[in-house]
Amino acid sequence: MSTTQALENIDEILAAHKLSFADYEHIKEILGREPNLVEIGIFSAMWSEHCSYKSSKKYLRGFPTEAPWVIQGPGENAGVIDIGGGMAAVFKMESHNHPSYIEPVQGAATGVGGILRDIFTMGARPVANLNALRFGDVDGEGETERYQRHLVRGVVEGIGSYGNCMGVPTIGGETGFESCYNGNILVNAFSLGLAKADEIFYGKAEGVGNPVIYVGSKTGRDGLGGAVMSSDSFTEESKKLRPTVQVGDPFTEKLLLEACLELFQTDYVIGIQDMGAAGLTSSSFEMAGRSGSGMVMHLDKVPAREEGMTPYEFMLSESQERMLICARKGTEEKIIEIFKKWDLDCAVIGEVTDTGRMELFWHGEKVADIPVAPVSEEAPVLDRPVKRPEYLDAIAKVTIDDFEPLEEQQAFEKLLSSLEVVDKGWIYEQYDSMVQTNTEKGPGSLDASVIRVKETGKALAMSSDCNPRYCYVDPFKGAALAVMESGRNVAMTGARPLAITDCLNFGNPENPEVMWQFAQSCEGIKQACEELHTPVVSGNVSLYNETNGVSVFPTPAIAMVGLNEDASKVLPSHFVREGDILLLVGQSRGEFAGSLYMKELYGTIAGQLGELDYAAEARLWEFVVRANAEGLLEAAKDLNVGGLAIALAKMAACSGLGAEVRSGFSDRRWIFEETPSRAVVEVAPEKLEAVARLAQDLGLSLARLGTVGTEELRIDAVRMPLDRLKEIYFTTFKSVIEQDL
Repeated sequence: MSTTQALENIDEILAAHKLSFADYEHIKEILGREPNLVEIGIFSAMWSEHCSYKSSKKYLRGFPTEAPWVIQGPGENAGVIDIGGGMAAVFKMESHNHPSYIEPVQGAATGVGGILRDIFTMGARPVANLNALRFGDVDGEGETERYQRHLVRGVVEGIGSYGNCMGVPTIGGETGFESCYNGNILVNAFSLGLAKADEIFYGKAEGVGNPVIYVGSKTGRDGLGGAVMSSDSFTEESKKLRPTVQVGDPFTEKLLLEACLELFQTDYVIGIQDMGAAGLTSSSFEMAGRSGSGMVMHLDKVPAREEGMTPYEFMLSESQERMLICARKGTEEKIIEIFKKWDLDCAVIGEVTDTGRMELFWHGEKVADIPVAPVSEEAPVLDRPVKRPEYLDAIAKVTIDDFEPLEEQQAFEKLLSSLEVVDKGWIYEQYDSMVQTNTEKGPGSLDASVIRVKETGKALAMSSDCNPRYCYVDPFKGAALAVMESGRNVAMTGARPLAITDCLNFGNPENPEVMWQFAQSCEGIKQACEELHTPVVSGNVSLYNETNGVSVFPTPAIAMVGLNEDASKVLPSHFVREGDILLLVGQSRGEFAGSLYMKELYGTIAGQLGELDYAAEARLWEFVVRANAEGLLEAAKDLNVGGLAIALAKMAACSGLGAEVRSGFSDRRWIFEETPSRAVVEVAPEKLEAVARLAQDLGLSLARLGTVGTEELRIDAVRMPLDRLKEIYFTTFKSVIEQDL
């Protein structure tokens, strides 16, 4: 199709590409003529919600992104921070929600594949993966529950098989369950890689005449329209869109990783970009756009997996395991040699120009001619209407005192067996968490996960967190609390929190109430990151997580990365030794809004979250990091879902040791309350005085809870033998997920 060929049925074409008539008029203005189908497809993909962030851009602009340790913030394939010793950590989080609901194994697998490419395209070897998973109701015999169990099994298989084949350990993550995810699960994948701080590669295409080289797998028709599909709500019809879900091949990706890392040892590369959403379109436009250059590409030279493919399909295919390279002129043959050695396709498909235009050819005929800058710079930035949700007024009035109190023993047993609390060994045992042999604190060990940086003897801690119930009750505070919680988990290992990546999962942005939730959540993240000095270095927005008009709870997943100067001093989060003293650090205020207690015991998600105290949070981090560096602590565990009682239960189950605890709370329900900025620490008796002195110096309150080491766990009136505690904690999840196998 030439650039002069007119389109018929333009209304149908625009509707199929999710473009408005105003968009079409804008495109004509940019081109100075009518677009053809290839050009419509390119604009559609680049202006989709998924690629252009048109609904969210307005709210992301104020994120704090700078600090002395930040090497690269948002805008590249991944964020980069300096971790000392000449090394850098490269990390990012991405969503693969819609594809994982339609085809869970491949949807989740290609989510992992995509985030791994984001990491190694920066020149880093991926060394750790996390995931943040949200499912609906999985316990029961209904059609919904059965399908949700099927999704859990499929997603876990996809994540496990891809990560395991790549030889990258999955060292932790989180899995939550709420009814709001019944029609729209969330699959968020995080990856972190290591590189030398002065050997980071960027996605740019510059230098007139430099070749543009395609490498990796051949291009097929899979994933066509994926970016556009992910920019719309689900209906029963759209759930049948299996052809838009890509198929991953981790063995090819492993070859691609090794070939790229070998290539990075040369000086052949000017820039390199992963082909993710919108495939060749987004990679080429982003590379040229970052450099203000142009590009000529010959689409008939792109390696094809299927016969009869068209220029439109080559530009919009989302086939996996592909990269685009801008190389130094004259190095083409050497690059082809490297990729052939690794049994990968490699073809020179174009070159860099100084025209500022993307010119596409098909067997010598020009099939598209588009100025590069307007495609990204003039993408619509929408100022969508916002409206505070009406439900907030009703739920704000609800307090814990509106309900009949239950005996603590009954409440404890109910909360302990909650799917949110129990161990998810059934999931993480399918992941290889020890490959590369640097995992210091892996899945199931509570709080953050940790890897050793063998080049420097330091350690990196990372944790993914979000409580969607808090975000439903108060999106601003809920998002801020997600930042605080992820940082607290990192600090509990003895690492200092440094920076975050985020994955902002929300419903339909065309709904003013959803847009209000999004705006508020962004403000909460901004405030927390500023106050706690943990800038945002990368991230992802996933909107339209809605099915048949029902949106998911606001779910701004936050992954925090922190640095421990000594890998031999990684603090555990479970009991260590009989006779040690347990202390509660931080103030308890009796907060039950959005709590597990209210949800599990009374079927209610309501209340008003308390005031945020960033200074108290920062002091808690400082206390644990400093006390650990001085060798004063045996273990530390933060308090969150289920409060003090559930934190102690987890510590007991994971250690096989009991404890005798007196909370000292005047209200017996407070052992389940969820005030943030608190932790339980385990201290040897001879170090108690030094710990108390440090807490006092930092202005933190300490309360003595009791000691480690009975045959059961005792918390006030609650009693549970260790064998029963461990049975509930370690077997419940498997029995639920496998109930129909």
